[in-house]
Amino acid sequence: MLPQLYIDPGSGSLLLQALIAGAISTLLFFKNIKMVVMNFFATVFAKFKKKND
Repeated sequence: MLPQLYIDPGSGSLLLQALIAGAISTLLFFKNIKMVVMNFFATVFAKFKKKND
């Protein structure tokens, strides 16, 4: 016989809040990395273009 699982409302809302916060934090973390990489390459290409003019 399987035990009956029960999550009380307090634990359920805490778990849901932690999952949502983790997902949003992960998205913002990777967005920040993407922006750093894009700015790096934009700077490199701008210097290269300025040098060739």
